Order: sequence, then structure tokens, then C-alpha cells
Amino acid sequence: MPSPTGDPIFDTWPDDLAGASPGQLLETRDVTATAATLAAVPIQRALLLKFRSTSASGAPSFGTATLITPAAPWTGPGPRPVEVNALPINSLGAHCTPGFQMSHGILEKPNTDLTVFLPSVWWALGQGHAVLLPDHEGPLMAYAEPNVAGQVMLDSIRATRAVETNTFHDSRFVVSGYSGGGIAAYATAMLLHEYAPELADVVVGVASGGVVTDNRNVAHRFNGNISSGILLTVALAVAREHPELLQYMNNLAQWVASSPVKEICGDASGPLGVVGFPMDVVANIGNPLDSPIAEKTFETLGLADRRSAVPLYIYHGAHDPWIPLEDAERTYRQQCSRGVPAVFRVVPGEHLIGYATGAPELDNWILARLRGEPAPSEC
Repeated sequence: MPSPTGDPIFDTWPDDLAGASPGQLLETRDVTATAATLAAVPIQRALLLKFRSTSASGAPSFGTATLITPAAPWTGPGPRPVEVNALPINSLGAHCTPGFQMSHGILEKPNTDLTVFLPSVWWALGQGHAVLLPDHEGPLMAYAEPNVAGQVMLDSIRATRAVETNTFHDSRFVVSGYSGGGIAAYATAMLLHEYAPELADVVVGVASGGVVTDNRNVAHRFNGNISSGILLTVALAVAREHPELLQYMNNLAQWVASSPVKEICGDASGPLGVVGFPMDVVANIGNPLDSPIAEKTFETLGLADRRSAVPLYIYHGAHDPWIPLEDAERTYRQQCSRGVPAVFRVVPGEHLIGYATGAPELDNWILARLRGEPAPSEC
């Protein structure tokens, strides 16, 4: 498990979680002073929200998110809209979240990965949109666990509508995320019907780029090469919400899980894989990615059999070496076949460049959704 951050709002599990409803506010903190140093544009206010959420097993849990209101006015129709930006946290350490970074400042235990994605926050604030940054890995930092991520995302929207009833209760919300954040955005769309049906008319669209939708395929692609450090990070993170996996990890894996690796941010998980080790090195069973427990885990984490509750915008780098383009194409076709209005774009570049080259058209799609324009469908 991650070590405590030293800040009770992130570390303390409230005693009355079972009596609270999902999305119910538990605590708020004004973090305007520190968030303003990272915002690049003038802001009116930044609030850190703590709210009730749900674990992967369905047990009461909690989540945190940062709600930033810009100084710029909203000049479009209706109340000020909210962009829910699932930044790619991709981390094991609890200090790596947007919430901790925004409330403590970039110089205290920084996650340098997040700074790469801050321009998307600045752009949204400059448009007059409020921005909601959920800490979508949950309190256990369960990177790439989609059930946790989607539920925290949805509960953060519930909490935002409650904390600023006069400002955001009737606002349009749009969700976006890329890579690890794309998992959270995708899960938001797929879990909305089941977990938060009252938000079906509140969330007007979900955009997901560079997203993993086939965990089995990606795990085999990452295994034994330079991406293996990310795969190990994901395995350790998912086991935090699925402790039944621990019995299949050997002594080396258990040592790594309790070592300083448990505190790493996304900027450190990649270098772990430089040696290109296979998962067999950290498992006590043969062919771990083809084992019955792996199949069960892939099924638990898979959302491909669901229908998105909202219009989708899916985009992917043409030469992404890590996450297969065909997985994104298949997800688009599946959702189209289920009647979901959807747009799919293949953008120039590999995984990282694809984030940048996909931004202009993505931004236009977001703007149109928040102005209340009907979502296009190219199915």
C-alpha cells in the first residue's frame, strides 16, 4: 500500500463511510493559493473535495478531486460548464495525484508527469470552463483499475454538483482523459448507466485517447520489453484492490511491493522496465499472463461488453507502439453497433505525440458539447 502523505484529507478513512451515499461530500478545503501557482491563467477559486466513493469490491471508500473555477467569465449558453479532466496519474504513490500537487505545490514531492498535461487545464480555464481534476486511482492508488476509476470520476461529479449547488447543479459536464486518464474517462462512460444513472443528462460526452480497452492484449504486448516496468506497476496497483492476486506473486514481487517502488510517480515507472523483464520473474506460477487467475482478472477489469451512456470521442496515435490501434478501432465499432453516437480519429504520431496532435480537434468537440450542440456520430 502507499505510505501516508502526511495530509489527513488524503490519508484518513472517515468512520461513517457506510452511512454516506456515493458522491456525498465529506470535507472541503480551499486550495486557491497553491493551485493558482499551477494554473497559468487567473482563477477565482480552487476547492479540494473529499467525498464518499466505492471500492472495486463494492465496499464504501472515498475519493478526492480538485475543482477550479476560472476568473474568466463563461459567455456561452447556460450556466458555467465543467470539464472533468482525468489526468494520467499512472502512479503508486499517494502524493502523485493532482489533488496533492494542487494543494501542496509542485515543489513538494512533485509528479513531473502531470506538468506535461497541465496545458489542457489552462486551455479549459481560459475558455471560461470550470475544471474538475479527480484523483481517479482512489485512496489505494489502484492505477489502471477501471471500476475504481470510473466510480471516483462519477462521484466527483456528484460532489461538485452538491458543493456549488447554485453554480454547477445545472451545468453541462464533459469528461476527457488520455492514456492512464483515458482509462478513467472510458470507465466513466461505461459505468454511468449502472453506477450513476441520474447523471445521464448531466454528462454530455466522454473523450478518451490512447486508451487501453483490452487488458489481455496490452499485458502481452508490454511483457518482457521496455514497457515491462509499467506492467509491473499496474500489477502491483491492481493487487491493492484485488488482494487475491498477492498469492501468485513470489518473494521478489512482494519485496518490490513493499520497497520504495510503492511510492513512485508516473515519471519513474517507465525506467523500471529498461531491463525488459517478463512477468514470470515476479510470479510463482508459470505463464502468469495466460493463467486462470489472469483470465479472471482480465474479465473483472474488462468493460467491453458494456454500452456507453453518453456520446464518445475516441482518438489514437497512428503509430502507437504500446497500445494497439486496432483495440481502439474495435471499441469504436462495438459502441456504434450499440447505438452510441461516436467519433473516431487516428492522429499522427506515437503514444505521446498522439496526445498533442489530437488536441485541436478534441478541443473543438469539447467546446461543442459544452455549448449544448448535438453530438455528431460518424458510425
